[in-house]
Amino acid sequence: MNPEVTEFIENIKSPWQIEVCNQLRQMVHQTIPEVQERIQYKKPHFLKNGKYAAVITPSKDAVAFMLFNVSGIDVPKEFEGPAERKSIKIREEDSPDYELLAGLLAQSSKEL
Repeated sequence: MNPEVTEFIENIKSPWQIEVCNQLRQMVHQTIPEVQERIQYKKPHFLKNGKYAAVITPSKDAVAFMLFNVSGIDVPKEFEGPAERKSIKIREEDSPDYELLAGLLAQSSKEL
């Protein structure tokens, strides 16, 4: 794991956002064992074979999780964005379905 990503997550102000970011990060690593991570555009990006697979973006009241390469994948309606990439905002009161997210990530990153 990249120490810059660890530092980024540790410096988030809200404890619940730190927890969500750490859970998402672990889920990405479990789903794509060969994933590479780095800070790019001031947020954690996850790459497989040099191509974007996912991004975690904390904001004031949410943590957005974006999946790339989702064209042709059945993504739930609560995800937003153009056909090739979709994101979902996780708020403090939410209970993220990490199993669903892992399944979508596995599908979207399969061809990378």
